[in-house]
Amino acid sequence: MESATSTSDGAGMETGAAIADAVRNGELTREGIVRLLEIADPEELQKLFIAADAIRQRFVGSEVFLRGIVEFSNFCRRDCLYCGLRLSNRDLPRYRMEEGEILAAAHRIKAAGISTIVLQSGEDPCQSTVRICRLIRRIKDETSLVVTLSVGERPLGDYLAFREAGANRYLLKQETSSPELYARFRPGCRHEERQQCLRHLKELGYEIGTGNIVGLPGQNTADLAADLLFIREIDADMVGIGPFIAHPQTPLAPCPNGSPAMTLKVLAVARLLTRSTNIPATTALATIAPQGWRDALQSGANVIMPNFTPVVYRGLYEIYPGKSSASTNVPDFPEMLEQELRDSGRIIGTGSGFRKRQEISG
Repeated sequence: MESATSTSDGAGMETGAAIADAVRNGELTREGIVRLLEIADPEELQKLFIAADAIRQRFVGSEVFLRGIVEFSNFCRRDCLYCGLRLSNRDLPRYRMEEGEILAAAHRIKAAGISTIVLQSGEDPCQSTVRICRLIRRIKDETSLVVTLSVGERPLGDYLAFREAGANRYLLKQETSSPELYARFRPGCRHEERQQCLRHLKELGYEIGTGNIVGLPGQNTADLAADLLFIREIDADMVGIGPFIAHPQTPLAPCPNGSPAMTLKVLAVARLLTRSTNIPATTALATIAPQGWRDALQSGANVIMPNFTPVVYRGLYEIYPGKSSASTNVPDFPEMLEQELRDSGRIIGTGSGFRKRQEISG
């Protein structure tokens, strides 16, 4: 008994030291990250979340920024094993929004007082560079919104054209930094190409967003630690962290969903490592945990993404089941959120929400 208690106390001290190091200078080794991700004691876990929330307050403040998302096409040329939009899912009705519909959604986002639109789609071969550039220019001209793109891997020339048209940010989740897991779950895709795309985007002056899926079959805490270290290495401006959710029309349908608790731990460690990065409370987490986005906001998150996709299409952008029911509703959501945030000492951000650049060690 005495030996077990001593071991437990020692582990707690080491965990506390790892948290203290991360709070002090944002530095953690892979082993230190694994230690934090393997916390099981509720009191130690609460210390991790409190530390991450304190770093969030110190580096990004009390503001919670809203990004209005428009999912304008659910066509995808990829066949990722975890995604309901995969090419092999013949049961999914496909859609492409017309340009006028997208612009109408952009105006609704502007009217809601939100400064950023996120244009998201599958990797749709019919979304030409010319069309996307025209759409960016019209949104900028008509609304002055900050434009974030999330349209997958494209040639370097496309990224340059989008940037010149006025795009400000680009989201491209790495999903996993494990080459083995990446090859298994993204057939026909190359891990190094994904990372090279992120580096190209960085060089072109975008604010870049990446992130990972927590709970992929066969994934372990060492894999998650590697994900976090890559996020730190590439100096991502945005980090999206969500749990794996099994889709019934994919080969991973029988697999268990990712853990909400592990997702929150990864999010908290991401905040400790990246300091000033913008981190959303993801819809994926809210889908499998009723209080998911609130828990995320208390564990280091500072962004929420209300869905402005027209209702007629929203249920068809089913990258995982249950997504549409968990999506934040417009226009009621911002008003509800404002009151809830006020009660917890947070406020809705009013600026453009660009990353507040500070020294990592500050």
